[in-house]
Amino acid sequence: MDTTHIVELRQYTVRPGARDTLIELFEREFVTGQEAAGIRVGGRFRDLDDPDRFVWMRAFPDMAARTRALHAFYDGPVWRAHRDAANATMTDSDDVLLLRGPGYRVPDDAGLVVATVCHPADPPGFTPPAAARAVHRTEHAANGFPALPVRTGEDVVVWFADRAEADACPGEPAPPAGSERRLLRPPQRLRLAPVRVRGPQRRMSPRS
Repeated sequence: MDTTHIVELRQYTVRPGARDTLIELFEREFVTGQEAAGIRVGGRFRDLDDPDRFVWMRAFPDMAARTRALHAFYDGPVWRAHRDAANATMTDSDDVLLLRGPGYRVPDDAGLVVATVCHPADPPGFTPPAAARAVHRTEHAANGFPALPVRTGEDVVVWFADRAEADACPGEPAPPAGSERRLLRPPQRLRLAPVRVRGPQRRMSPRS
């Protein structure tokens, strides 16, 4: 069984035409900068259906480690040196789901990744489709770093699939008999193109 971690799924809205500027800065400064602070940076993606959305993931061993690592990074020299340039590219960075799950390793040859966010009526009783990979569920612990808000008041199930799996994994699974499998709203289905980096993107398995 995969070890579970605290995972953030972050969706940023950027200013028109600024996504590649943010990605270049992110890849140059913020990947190694965060990992030096104890944060495991996961997949980074361009949203194929929204040219002004940048999606990325990061993970931590537990909530206490998350608080320590975020303080280390956001109070540290890398963020201080580049935060103004990063913030200038964005209009919203608060669309953040705080999750618990195994993390997600982007396949080396993935051209398309589909992330599905569901709001089941009964999250513990909800089973994602068989093709789903890396299933994550809402982490309900209090946000230990309130300077970075996360979405609250919702209970989600999130999973991932590559192109072939997504074809067998409909965006809105039909709920079988039983109210425990109903969805409270239509799911969000993100079609994502991985940002190409040197070497494979690693599974998010934070060091303890």
